[in-house]
Amino acid sequence: MSIVKINVLTVPAEQREVLEQRFASRAGAVEGSDGFEWFELLRPVEGTDQYLVYTRWRSEEDFQAWMNGSMKAAHGGGGAGGGEGGEGGERPRPAASGSTLWSFEVVQQASPKS
Repeated sequence: MSIVKINVLTVPAEQREVLEQRFASRAGAVEGSDGFEWFELLRPVEGTDQYLVYTRWRSEEDFQAWMNGSMKAAHGGGGAGGGEGGEGGERPRPAASGSTLWSFEVVQQASPKS
């Protein structure tokens, strides 16, 4: 079965819109990766300043290949929420002030009945 990676991003209120715009501008960047199955950016509703970046992968190896390939190149070694910046220009500040990666194996799943 698949594996799930959840990146927990601590995002100050004044940076929420920046973070969401940065993710929107990268729409489609991960979808072509081998083994990629799903992505969701989850905005907190109340009681926390943490966004969840949910991705599902066919295998740990597929996730690691993406992390060490196109994700690393897109972030240029920058912090969470980065990835923009013109050629030769300064990289913008990360929108998130902290990041923690959670890993899970899918042991059961269900989909809506037709």
